[in-house]
Amino acid sequence: MLRYFVLVLRNRYAFVLLTAVAPALWGTTYLVTTELLPPGRPLLAGLIRALPAGLILIALTRRLPSGSWWWRSLVLGALNIGVFFALLFVAAYRLPGGVAATVGAIQPLLVALLSAGVLGERLSPRTLVAAVAGVAGVSLLVLQADARLDAAGVAAALGGAVVMAAGVVLSKRWTSPAPLLAVTGWQLVAGGLVLLPVALLVEGPPPATFTASNLAGYAYLTVIGSALAYALWFRGIRALNATSVTFLGLLSPVVATGLGWAVLGQELTVAQGAGALVVLAALVTAQLKPAAQPKAGDRFEPVVQPRPRAAGLR
Repeated sequence: MLRYFVLVLRNRYAFVLLTAVAPALWGTTYLVTTELLPPGRPLLAGLIRALPAGLILIALTRRLPSGSWWWRSLVLGALNIGVFFALLFVAAYRLPGGVAATVGAIQPLLVALLSAGVLGERLSPRTLVAAVAGVAGVSLLVLQADARLDAAGVAAALGGAVVMAAGVVLSKRWTSPAPLLAVTGWQLVAGGLVLLPVALLVEGPPPATFTASNLAGYAYLTVIGSALAYALWFRGIRALNATSVTFLGLLSPVVATGLGWAVLGQELTVAQGAGALVVLAALVTAQLKPAAQPKAGDRFEPVVQPRPRAAGLR
């Protein structure tokens, strides 16, 4: 019996740690963007992160969507990548980074609420407390006292959190029998295609030439920041419940702040250190789940949520 519980915990926390690599990698995006990429082209960066990475994964797996997965891939790719990146761009340009990150930190709360209604996940008081603590921790970590608010920017940041939350829940709701890398590739391509006309309209065509640093930065974002990170992220969504996964996203501002201090020499205040500790405590608390009582012959399997009977969902 004891050995069974140890095996369950080891498997579950192995999935948690592996999934946590994805938001940690996304936390490096700010450093790579500011140090290696051409300035003023965030939508181009988002497009290059998504479309080439998706095409690489599809080429490797040699699988295309079939049946309902043509439109499902478009929906998930738009929510998780295309529309999310576009709203993130608007928020980043109209708000200080700290305000945008703080508004985005409500995503775990949104996922918890959506998961309760769509996936039938239990909404516990501990989850609600951890979600509020996560927002408070991120605000301490990145929010400046003189931060200004802009209605359109706040709406874009909130919209980004909403669409990403919906994407996480639907990714859990819709499980494809296709290989994980193929499904990840479909979504990246769909998100890139959604983002392509927006990038061309707002930023114009790409620069005629790129430096070696630019190419290295784009290669890192494509292969590591997207192909690898999103594969780990969607693998985590398949194996764990949606709420647990989305709390791991709070690692991104922690990693970004840490790299700013360690690599760029940015000042790290006591309040920021406290905020990082609060964020880490919130996401660890969200991962603590009581182990289910095993039955004879049971083995650990990744969590797959039962599908509720609801009009329009199938």
